[in-house]
Amino acid sequence: MEEINDQIEQRIKKLEELKAMGVEPFGGVFDAKDHAAELLNKYEAHTKEALEASPALCVIAGRIVAMRDFGKAAFAHIQDSTGRIQVYLRKDVLNEKYSVVKKFDIGDIIGVSGKLFRTRTNELTVEVQDFQFLTKSLRPLPEKWHGLKDIEMRYRQRYVDLIVNPEVKEAFKKRSAIIKAVRDFLEGKGFIEVETPMMHQIPGGAAARPFKTHHNALDIDLYLRIAPELYLKRLLVGGYERVYELNKNFRNEGISTKHNPEFSMLEFYIAYKDYNYLMSLTEEIIPFVAQKAIGALKVSFGDTEIDFTPPWPRIPLLDSLAQKGVPADILKNVDKATAWARENKIDIEKGASLGKILDEIFKEKVEPELIQPTFITDYPVELSPLAKRKKDNPELVERFELFVAGREIANAFSELNDPMDQRERFQKQVEAKEKGDEETMWMDEDFVRALEHGMPPAAGEGIGIDRLVMLLTDSQSIRDVILFPQLKPEL
Repeated sequence: MEEINDQIEQRIKKLEELKAMGVEPFGGVFDAKDHAAELLNKYEAHTKEALEASPALCVIAGRIVAMRDFGKAAFAHIQDSTGRIQVYLRKDVLNEKYSVVKKFDIGDIIGVSGKLFRTRTNELTVEVQDFQFLTKSLRPLPEKWHGLKDIEMRYRQRYVDLIVNPEVKEAFKKRSAIIKAVRDFLEGKGFIEVETPMMHQIPGGAAARPFKTHHNALDIDLYLRIAPELYLKRLLVGGYERVYELNKNFRNEGISTKHNPEFSMLEFYIAYKDYNYLMSLTEEIIPFVAQKAIGALKVSFGDTEIDFTPPWPRIPLLDSLAQKGVPADILKNVDKATAWARENKIDIEKGASLGKILDEIFKEKVEPELIQPTFITDYPVELSPLAKRKKDNPELVERFELFVAGREIANAFSELNDPMDQRERFQKQVEAKEKGDEETMWMDEDFVRALEHGMPPAAGEGIGIDRLVMLLTDSQSIRDVILFPQLKPEL
């Protein structure tokens, strides 16, 4: 720390010296007409002789990330949003302005204009004819940034991470491409993008613990959105038939490599369809996004190759349990299910329902082994209070979850549009909450009223954008695909 403080003091001294020389250390507009990667690509095949015979002029700005001073000349590498390129600064060309070069530090931002040439080592380089000082960096960049011991610092100081680790920037460029591809696909299918409230009087649309805040002007408590579902279905009531929202959700839950309390979701709803249609649509949208954003349907994720080529297996939840050796006699008996789970060291809360017990067994025994894209279908009704019952088995609902690499990527169902059934299920959720379950849904009278006006048969789906980006960028932690993940305060 003391060494860094000394370097900061030296840089502040240089800043004052620049001011004394009449140089603005935090300059203004600079019209950078070129970028590093474009120049390197455009002139890749140009020989030293060709550049001498036909000089190529350029104007570029970037951050100094390396520098070698030879007294009357200096080489530096500057980095812009596309990459790095070398620049060559000579005293006999820059004359008295070369004294400013002596005040350069790694991390400073400059704009240069000049002509391209090749050095004796054949590196494409800008011979600087003029330059403008744009920003003085008062803190040194870390010399050694890679490695496990720096992981938290990389997340906490993402701005430095992006400077010194170009591959991080590429991952977030892919994230942007993934989101654009999602929009392109849905709009090509006739969906329209909408926005719904992020502060709710009643948290709904998912079973999760919300974050709470207070609205001073209205003097009411509000909750950060845990899901946009109930508002999007109100739009189906209002006459929209295909809507989607790329949204931020907030759930007051634990932090792990797979979950951040603030996360990005895609939710979309379509009238007159069911969950079977959405399974087929999901087999279209994810391959479309993968092909558009990364150019392949087979991707590496850790030591595994994930193949998104459809079709994908569709396995009922109860069948998936049976395939892993879960005895058939526990699937309909809460006491036997509880006993079996505890014998197999699966934590079960006291008083848990059969559906929740089976869900915990599934998470332990089945989910980690679902590596290739797999639909798990037909869930117990108590786990899905917003889904439509199966006609041939009213104890189950028309729901699926998509699992890839041992984690849930999507959740969808045929939407419940019977207001009386919906009210009854809300009431059961309320009763569970009164018994201590903090992750059940609340009674939402206005949503029931909306259903009473008539919502068409419909299907809806949520896809975790962060987890999808993780898969398509081979990122093992959700923090690697969120620019500024939530962290404990610095000590």
